[in-house]
Amino acid sequence: MLEITEATEVTPDLVEAMERLIPQLSSSNLPPDFEALSNITSSEASILLVAEIDGKVVGSLTLVLFRIPTGLRAWIEDVVVDETVRGQGVGEALNQAAINRAQSAGATTVDLTSRPSREAANRLYQKIGFIERATNVYRKDL
Repeated sequence: MLEITEATEVTPDLVEAMERLIPQLSSSNLPPDFEALSNITSSEASILLVAEIDGKVVGSLTLVLFRIPTGLRAWIEDVVVDETVRGQGVGEALNQAAINRAQSAGATTVDLTSRPSREAANRLYQKIGFIERATNVYRKDL
């Protein structure tokens, strides 16, 4: 059975899950260690949602909520579903849980980005109501 929960404490199982999942998301970033996960789970701005099947973490995403002068904003980052369970509704369940949390917190929109090469993810985002925006996204490496 699929269960979506907020990770509020860091356990060895969570660290192991991130060591397994993050390389499936990014080849250029190392998985977060215990300290980094502790910073995420204790932050008032970020919510680490995990998907579990039969007690095993099979996916995660981070929902970031932050206030700016125009209101409360929500952003979804680092969505990853274990390759062994892709196509089984895990990503949709994670995203829907994040959307519900953002709405409950008072956010009026939720944003995310996805590389064009992540075709299945992009189809999912469109399926659940995300609309591609005509905007430029800029990044400065530090």
